[in-house]
Amino acid sequence: MRFTHAALSAVALASVAIPAAASAATAATPAAPATVPLVRACDLPGPWVIGTNAVKIRKSPSISSTAVGVLYKGHRFTVHSSRSGWHYVTDLTTGVKGWVSGTYVYREVRMCLD
Repeated sequence: MRFTHAALSAVALASVAIPAAASAATAATPAAPATVPLVRACDLPGPWVIGTNAVKIRKSPSISSTAVGVLYKGHRFTVHSSRSGWHYVTDLTTGVKGWVSGTYVYREVRMCLD
């Protein structure tokens, strides 16, 4: 009789404790705010910039290749592709297309502080 009473008490306690633990776990999980955007502007890479006064635009991605133009600091340009440390660009100021060394052309790094 005593064993049956103890077993029933244990079952009764377990049935009460499990839903209480589940609701406590749900309440402890913080919900993400609905207003936080998935991608913030400060997480995106910055624009391409030139790290020196001028860079030669070359016909192919090689130092020995013929120079077809010069990309000056302050010129706006678009990077179309990258390969082996070189970037294929279009100088939007002059319209010249070609390759520039990745040593002198890079993207600005941004950081979110929150």
